[in-house]
Amino acid sequence: MPTPPSPPKSHAPRSGPSRTPGAVPSRTKSSRRWLDRHFKDEYVQRAQQEGYRSRAAFKLLEIQEKDHILGPGLRVADLGAAPGGWSQIAVRLVGEKGRVLALDILPMDPVPGVTFIQGDFREGEPLARLRSALGDKPLDLVLSDLAPNLSGTAADQPRLIYLCELALDFALQHLRPGGGLVVKVFQGEGFDAYLKTLRRHFRRVVSRKPRSSRSESREIYLVARDLIAGAKAGGFVSE
Repeated sequence: MPTPPSPPKSHAPRSGPSRTPGAVPSRTKSSRRWLDRHFKDEYVQRAQQEGYRSRAAFKLLEIQEKDHILGPGLRVADLGAAPGGWSQIAVRLVGEKGRVLALDILPMDPVPGVTFIQGDFREGEPLARLRSALGDKPLDLVLSDLAPNLSGTAADQPRLIYLCELALDFALQHLRPGGGLVVKVFQGEGFDAYLKTLRRHFRRVVSRKPRSSRSESREIYLVARDLIAGAKAGGFVSE
């Protein structure tokens, strides 16, 4: 089992300059700028027009276009699924003979044909419910768009790598030989070691930076294909 990163040290609040009554705080201005950029975003607008729950749906569509990871009859787990954009794509592509199970710590409105479990992926009880829903049949594909609540500090990177390791651990336990894993990761500390671990367990690993990823984001997606028979969970870089 991957070892969780140490919790970040707390920071005492800093006193700021006094504000003139009626002045708009800079944080509010920043939020307004973000919202303005968000709603003008091409992929946000397309998601609204095409009925997807998030712009992230286009990231999976681009990966699908290049790597053909989803197809009729596949059994898929969608980790970090809310609000459901990836589940929408997956359930459409696997069809009636396939199955999609989704998990997230946040609530998610039902997606027809998707089994959703709400809970923290790092805890045993939600994982037990997910395993129970899986039954005895292995998965063909694990999708992981898991990410921690970002603080903008150096602590974000080890938290994300830890979630990536958990996603890989889950995949190694539940994928059939030849199965695949798509996982979001940030480039930075721990990335090279994680990539090396993936390559030890899968015969083909490629990185994708979808056009729909924001240009300033460090995120990329690792697409791991063809799980090697007999690959075992454990032996992670953070142990």
